[in-house]
Amino acid sequence: MTYEETLYYLYHSIPMYQRCGATAYKPGLGTSVALDNYMRNPHRSYKTIHVAGTNGKGSTCHLLAAILQSAGYKTGLYTSPHLVDFRERIRVNGKMISEKYVVDFVEKHRPFYESLSPSFFELTSTLAFSYFQEERVDFAVIEVGLGGRLDSTNIITPELSVITNISLDHTQFLGNTLEAIASEKAGIIKPGIPVLIGETGSTGVRNVFWDKAKAENAPIFFAEENDPIQKASMQENGRWVFETKEFGQIDGELGGMVQLHNARTVFTALRLLIAQGVRIDRQAILDAFAHVTVLTGLMGRWQLLQTSPRVICDTGHNPGGWQYLSDQLQKEKKHADALHLVVGMVNDKDVHTVLSLMPKNATYYFTQPSVERAMPVEHFAAQAVEAGLKGRSFTSVSEAVSAALSQALPNDFVFIGGSSFVVADALPLFLHK
Repeated sequence: MTYEETLYYLYHSIPMYQRCGATAYKPGLGTSVALDNYMRNPHRSYKTIHVAGTNGKGSTCHLLAAILQSAGYKTGLYTSPHLVDFRERIRVNGKMISEKYVVDFVEKHRPFYESLSPSFFELTSTLAFSYFQEERVDFAVIEVGLGGRLDSTNIITPELSVITNISLDHTQFLGNTLEAIASEKAGIIKPGIPVLIGETGSTGVRNVFWDKAKAENAPIFFAEENDPIQKASMQENGRWVFETKEFGQIDGELGGMVQLHNARTVFTALRLLIAQGVRIDRQAILDAFAHVTVLTGLMGRWQLLQTSPRVICDTGHNPGGWQYLSDQLQKEKKHADALHLVVGMVNDKDVHTVLSLMPKNATYYFTQPSVERAMPVEHFAAQAVEAGLKGRSFTSVSEAVSAALSQALPNDFVFIGGSSFVVADALPLFLHK
């Protein structure tokens, strides 16, 4: 098969949550363990860091990978979903897995794994773990796909487990309370392995993590306690400057209000890794925070796509993400003549709550991403109108973006988001420039 044929096979012959949602969700580790045993447990040949949480996993993973890479470690990075290219999911020192490796892996192992009927994510995780072994990485930063306890990645035994935060998302799988979701994500806590909690949010959630860590005899740390950040200030361009206890002043490349919380989690993780004997100097941290997108290929986090008018995209897609995006957009409104929002969502999200967080003082371009899970634009627009938002509807992201750019004046601000898949459809419209 060619690479394109291989991707088509992966996307259509194997259940893929990114494409079709709940029908592709396959709880339990049985298939992952069978695949791992067949591949002779590749993840045991390198050290890992495991990252779960509702929001901030991607930024946290990319920052940790960039730091380890800058410190001289050959570093694997496994994240999801991808935005433009499937190979974004699997990187070594920032370089995407080769098309040839993907094709060869599928062709070589297909006779075995088809009998197991793996999900897309189960097979992709096995592909990533095997690739990292072949590349002889020192470390691999592994992002949980969904939940934690039953996630395909939860077969690893990491050096450090990280849970960024908890908010309501994927409630049909993880439970409809914060405590229930926390319990699922606490499933990555392993016996004797240190675990770091970025944000707790409530006493109930904190107790879930505390009780699980105690049961597993796992040292537990909370980034909000003994805060490594002494002072933080957001610059005019939305980026952060952090004054830290251990590392001095660190300038961050990533913009948006949520990055303060991600940085606190990362700085605390560094404190724990260094205490374990991982060699990381200040220069590596400086370089990684200043150049994380170049070092790791991170996209879609308050990403500047155009300067006149200013166009930003962000993958925040649930209430937890939009509580920060809402404040950020209101801050942008103070410097722009008008706000233009290109937004759409998928049908398994809390649309009502997200819409309530979107600014009323904006012009909207309602749309739908090109995935089966997309909420039809007519349904999304109807709910948006009920929430007091005003705008027009477009059946594709490209049409909505084009309309927004045609209406926006040079000193206006254009935001693209609401769903990771809206961002995925929009990025190619700008990257070719």
